[in-house]
Amino acid sequence: MDFVKMHGLGNDFIVVDLLATGPDRSDGEWAELAVRLCDRHFGVGADGVLLALPSEAADVRMRIFNSDGSEAEMCGNGIRCLARYVRDRGVGGERLRVETLAGLLDLAFAEGGRAVRVDMGAPRLGAREIPVALDAERVVDQPLEVDGYRWRFTAVSMGNPHAVVFLTPEELAALPLPTVGPQVEHHPLFPARTNFHAAAVTSPHSATVRVWERGAGPTLACGTGACAVTVAGVLKGVLESPVDVTLPGGTLRIAWEPDGHVYMTGPAEYVFRGTWLG
Repeated sequence: MDFVKMHGLGNDFIVVDLLATGPDRSDGEWAELAVRLCDRHFGVGADGVLLALPSEAADVRMRIFNSDGSEAEMCGNGIRCLARYVRDRGVGGERLRVETLAGLLDLAFAEGGRAVRVDMGAPRLGAREIPVALDAERVVDQPLEVDGYRWRFTAVSMGNPHAVVFLTPEELAALPLPTVGPQVEHHPLFPARTNFHAAAVTSPHSATVRVWERGAGPTLACGTGACAVTVAGVLKGVLESPVDVTLPGGTLRIAWEPDGHVYMTGPAEYVFRGTWLG
Protein backbone atom coordinates (compact mmCIF):
# COMPACT_ATOMS: atom_id res chain seq x y z
CA MET A 1 0.00 0.00 0.00
CA ASP A 2 1.46 3.35 -1.07
CA PHE A 3 1.09 6.34 1.24
CA VAL A 4 2.27 9.92 1.79
CA LYS A 5 3.32 11.26 5.20
CA MET A 6 2.16 14.85 5.88
CA HIS A 7 1.84 17.17 8.85
CA GLY A 8 0.13 20.35 9.94
CA LEU A 9 2.20 22.03 12.67
CA GLY A 10 3.63 18.66 13.65
CA ASN A 11 0.23 16.96 13.89
CA ASP A 12 1.18 14.17 11.48
CA PHE A 13 -0.82 11.87 9.25
CA ILE A 14 -0.49 8.96 6.85
CA VAL A 15 -2.46 9.86 3.72
CA VAL A 16 -3.82 6.96 1.68
CA ASP A 17 -5.14 7.76 -1.80
CA LEU A 18 -8.34 5.83 -2.53
CA LEU A 19 -9.75 8.32 -5.04
CA ALA A 20 -9.61 5.84 -7.90
CA THR A 21 -10.66 2.71 -6.05
CA GLY A 22 -12.92 3.79 -3.20
CA PRO A 23 -12.84 1.88 0.11
CA ASP A 24 -10.82 -1.31 -0.28
CA ARG A 25 -11.05 -2.56 3.31
CA SER A 26 -13.76 -2.83 5.95
CA ASP A 27 -13.98 -0.27 8.74
CA GLY A 28 -12.66 -2.84 11.19
CA GLU A 29 -9.69 -3.58 8.95
CA TRP A 30 -8.88 0.13 8.62
CA ALA A 31 -9.14 0.59 12.39
CA GLU A 32 -6.74 -2.29 13.00
CA LEU A 33 -4.37 -1.10 10.28
CA ALA A 34 -4.37 2.45 11.67
CA VAL A 35 -3.07 1.19 15.01
CA ARG A 36 -0.24 -0.65 13.27
CA LEU A 37 0.62 2.16 10.85
CA CYS A 38 0.63 4.87 13.51
CA ASP A 39 2.92 3.00 15.90
CA ARG A 40 6.09 5.10 16.09
CA HIS A 41 8.36 2.11 16.74
CA PHE A 42 6.87 -0.76 14.71
CA GLY A 43 4.96 1.22 12.06
CA VAL A 44 5.30 4.42 10.07
CA GLY A 45 4.43 6.67 13.01
CA ALA A 46 1.60 9.21 12.97
CA ASP A 47 -1.28 10.69 14.93
CA GLY A 48 -3.79 9.29 12.45
CA VAL A 49 -4.53 7.82 9.03
CA LEU A 50 -6.33 9.99 6.45
CA LEU A 51 -8.27 8.33 3.66
CA ALA A 52 -8.84 10.37 0.48
CA LEU A 53 -12.06 8.99 -1.01
CA PRO A 54 -14.37 9.85 -3.92
CA SER A 55 -17.47 11.85 -3.00
CA GLU A 56 -20.83 12.35 -4.67
CA ALA A 57 -21.46 15.54 -2.65
CA ALA A 58 -18.05 17.27 -2.76
CA ASP A 59 -14.66 17.26 -4.48
CA VAL A 60 -13.33 14.65 -2.07
CA ARG A 61 -14.39 12.73 1.04
CA MET A 62 -12.15 12.46 4.10
CA ARG A 63 -12.13 9.76 6.73
CA ILE A 64 -9.68 9.78 9.62
CA PHE A 65 -8.73 6.93 11.91
CA ASN A 66 -6.88 7.89 15.09
CA SER A 67 -3.78 6.10 16.31
CA ASP A 68 -5.95 4.02 18.69
CA GLY A 69 -8.15 2.84 15.79
CA SER A 70 -11.16 5.02 16.60
CA GLU A 71 -12.66 7.15 13.83
CA ALA A 72 -12.88 10.92 14.28
CA GLU A 73 -15.65 13.08 12.86
CA MET A 74 -13.25 15.85 11.84
CA CYS A 75 -9.64 16.96 12.09
CA GLY A 76 -8.57 20.53 11.38
CA ASN A 77 -4.90 19.83 10.68
CA GLY A 78 -5.80 16.66 8.81
CA ILE A 79 -8.24 18.34 6.46
CA ARG A 80 -5.58 20.90 5.48
CA CYS A 81 -3.16 18.09 4.65
CA LEU A 82 -5.78 16.18 2.68
CA ALA A 83 -6.76 19.36 0.81
CA ARG A 84 -3.20 20.11 -0.27
CA TYR A 85 -2.64 16.49 -1.27
CA VAL A 86 -5.68 16.26 -3.57
CA ARG A 87 -5.21 19.77 -4.99
CA ASP A 88 -1.66 18.88 -6.01
CA ARG A 89 -3.14 15.92 -7.87
CA GLY A 90 -5.55 18.04 -9.88
CA VAL A 91 -8.68 17.73 -7.72
CA GLY A 92 -10.57 21.02 -7.44
CA GLY A 93 -8.82 24.37 -7.89
CA GLU A 94 -8.08 27.29 -5.63
CA ARG A 95 -11.19 26.31 -3.72
CA LEU A 96 -12.16 22.85 -2.57
CA ARG A 97 -15.15 21.24 -0.89
CA VAL A 98 -14.50 18.28 1.42
CA GLU A 99 -17.08 15.81 2.74
CA THR A 100 -16.49 14.76 6.36
CA LEU A 101 -18.51 13.06 9.07
CA ALA A 102 -19.03 16.58 10.47
CA GLY A 103 -20.55 17.80 7.18
CA LEU A 104 -19.35 19.57 4.02
CA LEU A 105 -16.51 22.06 4.51
CA ASP A 106 -15.20 24.71 2.10
CA LEU A 107 -11.48 25.47 1.81
CA ALA A 108 -9.35 28.04 0.00
CA PHE A 109 -5.60 28.02 -0.72
CA ALA A 110 -2.91 30.63 -0.12
CA GLU A 111 0.89 30.85 -0.39
CA GLY A 112 0.91 28.76 -3.55
CA GLY A 113 -1.15 26.05 -1.88
CA ARG A 114 1.14 25.63 1.14
CA ALA A 115 -1.38 27.32 3.46
CA VAL A 116 -5.06 26.45 3.64
CA ARG A 117 -7.98 28.50 4.95
CA VAL A 118 -10.83 26.31 6.11
CA ASP A 119 -14.42 27.37 6.73
CA MET A 120 -14.98 25.17 9.77
CA GLY A 121 -18.66 26.07 9.98
CA ALA A 122 -20.55 27.30 13.02
CA PRO A 123 -19.58 25.91 16.43
CA ARG A 124 -22.15 23.79 18.21
CA LEU A 125 -22.66 25.03 21.73
CA GLY A 126 -25.62 23.11 23.16
CA ALA A 127 -24.79 20.42 25.71
CA ARG A 128 -26.64 17.72 23.77
CA GLU A 129 -24.97 18.68 20.49
CA ILE A 130 -21.41 18.52 21.83
CA PRO A 131 -22.28 16.20 23.76
CA VAL A 132 -21.92 16.96 27.48
CA ALA A 133 -24.01 15.26 30.17
CA LEU A 134 -25.43 18.54 31.46
CA ASP A 135 -28.78 20.22 31.02
CA ALA A 136 -27.52 23.53 29.69
CA GLU A 137 -28.06 25.70 26.63
CA ARG A 138 -24.35 26.56 26.63
CA VAL A 139 -21.60 24.85 28.61
CA VAL A 140 -19.55 27.82 29.80
CA ASP A 141 -17.53 27.91 33.03
CA GLN A 142 -18.90 24.61 34.31
CA PRO A 143 -17.05 22.90 37.19
CA LEU A 144 -14.78 19.95 36.42
CA GLU A 145 -12.75 18.01 38.98
CA VAL A 146 -9.99 15.66 37.85
CA ASP A 147 -7.16 14.14 39.92
CA GLY A 148 -7.41 16.83 42.59
CA TYR A 149 -7.64 19.70 40.10
CA ARG A 150 -10.74 21.89 40.20
CA TRP A 151 -11.31 23.79 36.98
CA ARG A 152 -14.04 25.65 35.13
CA PHE A 153 -14.40 24.30 31.59
CA THR A 154 -16.16 25.48 28.47
CA ALA A 155 -17.31 22.93 25.91
CA VAL A 156 -17.53 23.40 22.14
CA SER A 157 -18.15 21.07 19.23
CA MET A 158 -16.43 21.77 15.92
CA GLY A 159 -17.91 18.56 14.54
CA ASN A 160 -16.07 16.76 17.34
CA PRO A 161 -16.20 17.47 21.10
CA HIS A 162 -13.78 19.74 22.96
CA ALA A 163 -13.38 20.77 26.60
CA VAL A 164 -11.32 23.91 27.26
CA VAL A 165 -9.89 25.20 30.54
CA PHE A 166 -8.06 28.50 30.95
CA LEU A 167 -5.01 28.58 33.22
CA THR A 168 -2.22 30.98 34.01
CA PRO A 169 0.97 30.52 31.96
CA GLU A 170 2.67 29.02 35.02
CA GLU A 171 -0.18 26.57 35.61
CA LEU A 172 -0.15 25.60 31.94
CA ALA A 173 3.57 24.86 31.97
CA ALA A 174 3.30 22.75 35.13
CA LEU A 175 0.19 20.76 34.08
CA PRO A 176 0.88 16.97 34.00
CA LEU A 177 -1.01 16.53 30.73
CA PRO A 178 -0.20 12.82 30.25
CA THR A 179 -1.82 12.14 33.64
CA VAL A 180 -4.89 14.38 33.55
CA GLY A 181 -5.54 14.24 29.79
CA PRO A 182 -6.91 10.69 29.65
CA GLN A 183 -8.98 11.31 32.79
CA VAL A 184 -10.69 14.29 31.16
CA GLU A 185 -11.13 12.42 27.87
CA HIS A 186 -12.97 9.58 29.64
CA HIS A 187 -14.78 11.69 32.28
CA PRO A 188 -18.47 10.75 32.77
CA LEU A 189 -19.46 14.27 31.71
CA PHE A 190 -18.43 13.39 28.14
CA PRO A 191 -20.47 10.46 26.80
CA ALA A 192 -18.58 10.47 23.45
CA ARG A 193 -15.25 11.19 25.20
CA THR A 194 -13.65 14.57 24.49
CA ASN A 195 -10.59 16.39 23.27
CA PHE A 196 -9.03 18.38 26.10
CA HIS A 197 -7.24 21.73 25.80
CA ALA A 198 -5.49 23.73 28.50
CA ALA A 199 -4.99 27.34 27.40
CA ALA A 200 -3.29 30.46 28.70
CA VAL A 201 -4.37 33.84 27.33
CA THR A 202 -1.32 35.94 26.38
CA SER A 203 -3.22 38.91 24.91
CA PRO A 204 -6.80 39.63 23.73
CA HIS A 205 -5.79 38.18 20.34
CA SER A 206 -3.42 35.37 21.32
CA ALA A 207 -3.32 32.22 23.43
CA THR A 208 -0.94 29.35 24.13
CA VAL A 209 -2.44 25.85 24.21
CA ARG A 210 -1.48 22.31 25.19
CA VAL A 211 -3.48 19.52 23.57
CA TRP A 212 -4.78 16.10 24.57
CA GLU A 213 -6.54 14.62 21.54
CA ARG A 214 -9.27 12.07 21.93
CA GLY A 215 -7.92 8.79 20.61
CA ALA A 216 -4.39 10.09 20.02
CA GLY A 217 -3.10 11.58 23.29
CA PRO A 218 -0.75 14.59 23.44
CA THR A 219 -0.18 16.04 19.96
CA LEU A 220 1.79 18.99 18.65
CA ALA A 221 -1.33 20.68 17.26
CA CYS A 222 -5.09 20.34 16.93
CA GLY A 223 -6.93 22.47 14.38
CA THR A 224 -10.46 21.90 15.66
CA GLY A 225 -9.05 22.41 19.17
CA ALA A 226 -7.59 25.79 18.23
CA CYS A 227 -11.03 26.76 16.93
CA ALA A 228 -12.66 25.53 20.14
CA VAL A 229 -10.21 27.50 22.30
CA THR A 230 -11.00 30.66 20.33
CA VAL A 231 -14.76 30.18 20.64
CA ALA A 232 -14.46 29.35 24.35
CA GLY A 233 -12.30 32.40 24.98
CA VAL A 234 -14.71 34.71 23.17
CA LEU A 235 -17.67 33.24 25.08
CA LYS A 236 -15.83 33.83 28.36
CA GLY A 237 -14.82 37.35 27.36
CA VAL A 238 -11.07 36.70 27.61
CA LEU A 239 -10.31 36.61 23.85
CA GLU A 240 -11.32 38.67 20.82
CA SER A 241 -11.41 37.38 17.24
CA PRO A 242 -9.12 36.89 15.38
CA VAL A 243 -6.83 34.87 17.63
CA ASP A 244 -3.33 33.53 17.03
CA VAL A 245 -3.40 30.15 18.76
CA THR A 246 0.11 28.90 19.53
CA LEU A 247 0.41 25.14 19.95
CA PRO A 248 3.57 23.10 20.57
CA GLY A 249 4.00 22.68 16.79
CA GLY A 250 3.32 26.27 15.72
CA THR A 251 0.59 28.88 15.34
CA LEU A 252 -2.82 28.88 13.68
CA ARG A 253 -4.87 32.00 12.90
CA ILE A 254 -8.49 31.48 13.99
CA ALA A 255 -11.34 33.92 13.29
CA TRP A 256 -14.92 33.63 14.56
CA GLU A 257 -16.62 35.85 12.01
CA PRO A 258 -19.94 37.76 12.15
CA ASP A 259 -21.51 35.13 9.86
CA GLY A 260 -21.19 32.71 12.81
CA HIS A 261 -18.60 30.54 11.11
CA VAL A 262 -15.09 29.82 12.37
CA TYR A 263 -12.22 30.14 9.89
CA MET A 264 -8.86 28.43 10.41
CA THR A 265 -5.70 29.29 8.45
CA GLY A 266 -2.52 27.24 8.67
CA PRO A 267 0.11 25.23 6.78
CA ALA A 268 0.12 21.71 5.37
CA GLU A 269 3.48 20.11 4.62
CA TYR A 270 4.80 16.95 2.99
CA VAL A 271 7.25 14.72 4.86
CA PHE A 272 7.88 11.67 2.68
CA ARG A 273 6.34 9.08 0.39
CA GLY A 274 6.49 5.36 1.13
CA THR A 275 5.10 1.86 0.67
CA TRP A 276 3.67 -0.18 3.54
CA LEU A 277 4.80 -3.81 3.28
CA GLY A 278 3.16 -5.13 6.47
